[in-house]
Amino acid sequence: MFTITWLVACENVSEQANNQDSVRENRQKSEAKNKVTKASANTSKRKLAKYEPSNGNVIVFIGQEMEALGGLEEFKDGYLDHFKRPAGWTTYTNLTPGENSFGFINKGLDGIWSTADWGDSKSNLSLQLKDQDYENMALAIGLSLVGHTKQIAKGERDTLIIKMGNYLKSLAPRPVFLRIGYEFDGHAWNHYDLKSHKASFRRIKDKLDSLQVTNVAYVWQSTGWVSDQDLLEEWYPGDEYVDWCGYSFFSRWKEQEMIEFARKKGKPVFIAEASPLISDHMTKFDGNTKETILSKPQQAEEAWKKWFVPFFKTINDNPDVVKAISYINCNWKAQKMWKDNPSFKRIDARLQTSKEITNQWKKEIGRSKYIHSSPSLYTDLQANK
Repeated sequence: MFTITWLVACENVSEQANNQDSVRENRQKSEAKNKVTKASANTSKRKLAKYEPSNGNVIVFIGQEMEALGGLEEFKDGYLDHFKRPAGWTTYTNLTPGENSFGFINKGLDGIWSTADWGDSKSNLSLQLKDQDYENMALAIGLSLVGHTKQIAKGERDTLIIKMGNYLKSLAPRPVFLRIGYEFDGHAWNHYDLKSHKASFRRIKDKLDSLQVTNVAYVWQSTGWVSDQDLLEEWYPGDEYVDWCGYSFFSRWKEQEMIEFARKKGKPVFIAEASPLISDHMTKFDGNTKETILSKPQQAEEAWKKWFVPFFKTINDNPDVVKAISYINCNWKAQKMWKDNPSFKRIDARLQTSKEITNQWKKEIGRSKYIHSSPSLYTDLQANK
């Protein structure tokens, strides 16, 4: 009798748990629907930015060097070799001839027509553009101005700017998101001067406008945690120069202020750099983060709970403004640029190295709100669909 009663009780508990799960799932669906409805209402109050999708949809980018992306003869174990093709990818170049980065001497616009390695593995945009695995994908370019904003503002880099502008124009109708002087407030590593950075941003856009470049959206990107609202306002180049506001989502994501700032300005947000870094008790003091190697099951589980869940929550909680993301799918700790960097020297963020993370990522990124590559991608983005 006790056994039967116990079994019945267990069945009742199980049924109640299932009912609770069902109620919770329905509530989550209802909340998500309400957020999308609210996002549509909020977005409809302002003009959509260049290439900004409507209805709370989000453009998926992956970065940031050839090894991380894959899909090439030399690189066959990157994101494109394991996941559905994203809507875009991220790469880098510069307007900083003569600068030395881990033994690589910049000529300006490096990594576009030839292979460049600034210490974080190889980049070559031309190889990617020739490969069919990169068809029907938008492009996000991080344009470094480090150490050269005063020269750029004075017009001393106009030849490079014009060359870049004509090249980007030739890529049309492929959409390009140009992150000019990204992480402008990352003084510890970029050392940007506020006045000349703003002037450089404006000059670059003005030059490209004069060339009638129409397939570029201009992204103004913060670190995400250095500047408060007042400082962001000081750095801001102006509404007429900025299409998208951006920021980086690493270990100090709780301190970001860009979403509020972008909302005030009526601009969409591009989370332009994102990789799972987890803060410890010293992060605010010396930048050190916890070892996070996704191939290690316990660390992958912690990363999902402490970074991926908040990452997706940030997207889901702000559907009126967060409209693009770029996940950096790289093995940071293997790259010489990051060997002594306290934040990245213990990080391997390659999604495909963890079965659990892979499954969770596919489930989340497979939701209908996330935009991936498609034959109609360029026209859809142009039409703000």
